[in-house]
Amino acid sequence: MDLVEFLKIFFIGIIEGITEWLPVSSTGHMMIFERFFPLGFSDAFVNLFEYVVQLGAILAVVVCFWKRITPFKTEVEGEGNIERRKLRLNKDALSLWAKVIVACIPAVFAFFIDKLLEKFVSGKTEVVMVACALIFYGVVFIVVEILNKNRSPKISEVSEIGYKTAFLIGAFQVLAVVPGTSRSGITIIGALLLGVSRVAAAEFTFLLAIPTMIGTSGYKILNYFINGNTLAAPQISALLFGSLIAFAVSLFAVKFLMNFVKKHDFKPFGIYRIALGALVIVLCILI
Repeated sequence: MDLVEFLKIFFIGIIEGITEWLPVSSTGHMMIFERFFPLGFSDAFVNLFEYVVQLGAILAVVVCFWKRITPFKTEVEGEGNIERRKLRLNKDALSLWAKVIVACIPAVFAFFIDKLLEKFVSGKTEVVMVACALIFYGVVFIVVEILNKNRSPKISEVSEIGYKTAFLIGAFQVLAVVPGTSRSGITIIGALLLGVSRVAAAEFTFLLAIPTMIGTSGYKILNYFINGNTLAAPQISALLFGSLIAFAVSLFAVKFLMNFVKKHDFKPFGIYRIALGALVIVLCILI
């Protein structure tokens, strides 16, 4: 792998690490980057790379929320020299995982929609779709925040999210199959519309990403090899390096967003999406 490819993968890892968690569409950003700086690999591998690099970002969420999501916890019993540590089930974590699993159920429909889009959407049409989705949901973010300005959230903590609300949030996630929508963005919008606070909405979105993205990446990997493709040393290096960069950057991105939404709303992200979408349209006209 030469220096140019190395730098491309480095920047893609940074883009994935930031945009996967901020509601601005990681797929859209990577698509735009790769349109101007295409990777020197086969189309099949590039498609695989875009999904596998997400696993690095997912690992960052696991690290950041480990105490919240681990199914076991250690409790200390006794005093002084007779203290004993016992491993017990973390009931709060198990309850949370049950809700996350319920939220993943609608993803089955997303799989079929995604396969349909792959057949009919490609090239410049896909780029225009990304631009339109960026602008549309940017406007939606601003409108939702305006509507919620004088409303108090019904649900302030992730633990207060019920199974029905979790399922409905997961249903919003289906819309993320449209390039440029943003998986995190649409689930946050859905959660806000359902009366969930910004902090709880962002946290639940992060947790929902774990099984969703692992499942999607796993499917892409399996499909890659079923179609007779193989991985050579440069490709393996690209996957590992891109995932490592995405992991490191995601650690900061997740913490940044969680701290940001405690004091601010999502309007700045809406404005950014609209500006980026408009820029993409202009570039499509000029190029």
